[in-house]
Amino acid sequence: MATVRALRSCSRTAGRLICVHHIRSCTSVRFIKSKYMSIFDKSAFKFSHQHRLFRTSTISNGQIVQFKLSDIGEGITEVTVKEWYVKEGDSVSQFDSICEVQSDKASVTITSRYDGIIRKLHYNLDEIAYVGKPLVDIETDVLKAVSSEEDVVETPAVSHEEQTHQEIKGHKTLATPAVRRLAMENNIKLSEVVGTGKDNRILKEDILNYLAKQTGAILPPSPKPEIIPPLPKPETVPPAPKDRGTKIAIPISKPIVFAGKDKTEAVTGFHKAMVKTMTAALQIPHFGYCDEIDLTQLVQLREELKPVAQARGVKVSFMPFFIKAASLGLLHYPILNASVDENCQSITYKASHNIGVAMDTEQGLIVPNVKNVQVCSVFDIASELNRLQTLGSSGQLGTNDLTGGTFTLSNIGTIGGTYAKPVILPPEVAIGALGKIQVLPRFNGKGEVFKAQIMNVSWSADHRIIDGATMARFSNLWKSYLENPASMLVDLK
Repeated sequence: MATVRALRSCSRTAGRLICVHHIRSCTSVRFIKSKYMSIFDKSAFKFSHQHRLFRTSTISNGQIVQFKLSDIGEGITEVTVKEWYVKEGDSVSQFDSICEVQSDKASVTITSRYDGIIRKLHYNLDEIAYVGKPLVDIETDVLKAVSSEEDVVETPAVSHEEQTHQEIKGHKTLATPAVRRLAMENNIKLSEVVGTGKDNRILKEDILNYLAKQTGAILPPSPKPEIIPPLPKPETVPPAPKDRGTKIAIPISKPIVFAGKDKTEAVTGFHKAMVKTMTAALQIPHFGYCDEIDLTQLVQLREELKPVAQARGVKVSFMPFFIKAASLGLLHYPILNASVDENCQSITYKASHNIGVAMDTEQGLIVPNVKNVQVCSVFDIASELNRLQTLGSSGQLGTNDLTGGTFTLSNIGTIGGTYAKPVILPPEVAIGALGKIQVLPRFNGKGEVFKAQIMNVSWSADHRIIDGATMARFSNLWKSYLENPASMLVDLK
């Protein structure tokens, strides 16, 4: 019996030494199986070992990854941080939106590549972020998820309470920052809202409709500027006879003191892109051509189509007709839908009619384009224009919306004016400027005066490859489509 007891004691001692040696040899320990806890004292586990990349802890074993701003493309090296969707301490999943940045070409939403916790934001709002530099620090527990391109820094011990955060769903929700802010202010989860925009994008109207259903409220109409009628003129009262001895006091004018100071700002964003584009446009010899269009029949057709468009939830302006007529004309004159290389040694005829529309926004002039107009109906074009105008007004147009244009129309008439001298957007070779529609007297075939809806158009073309006759013939064909809208049916496919 004494021999058996001695052997058992030696076996226990050897087991304790083997387990301690095994634990000390590990570079990272997440937990200890319960079967080892019954063999020896817990004091045997008190040890400290620090790895070169991260520190082990009985509370948190994650690692912090410096998530760098990736190459956005189009030669962009710096962007402006416009809005953060997360804050330090928030949990994020892959493909969750982190922030919105704006370059000199478009606004881009940056999404997360990891599941983890935001530990640091490297930039404040309106600061310049550079491609290849850290954007945020994310603590992640998945070792294999860390790319070799990211930098790993040491992880401090984190309490359990600090790791309790709001859950964010893994799927990507498409919405502009303005829509996200509206949802946040009303405590609405975007995952519960059905988006009616393109690719299920959530629009402002979707948030308002969801809120109305929850509260049972009736949404008020959009605020319109109140028109104040002029005050009624008081009844004329005969002036009292003036006393020749009474003198009217003349106020002494005081000089106006102006205390303003000059302010210098760097050219950034869309203004910077305009400088670059217009500098290149100066190298193109422009050829101008103007004409007037009688839109009387088109105005009547649009009034008839308004109820149909409203039933489809689409706002139809005159621009979809202008764009579709231009596309039909480009089928006959494809050189106007072409581009030339820098030295004008080769011409590329574009298969797609990606017709751009110049828009005046708070960020400056932007020119998004409607893709593949040659296969779109007037309602398709109108729906796409509604989407582009909504995103453009909030500064959320993507790079795809602003690039790839092949032909451009600029509707200066929405602001005012009848004529303009549009500047070609390289590498395109033609552009048109549309004036406002005016009611003017004109003569019909019988010499009778009638009221006509007249619009002026001004074309500019690259005179290196486009002659005046080609531009005039295209303009005449485009004009015939608009003056006789039914003629467009002949060429529609």
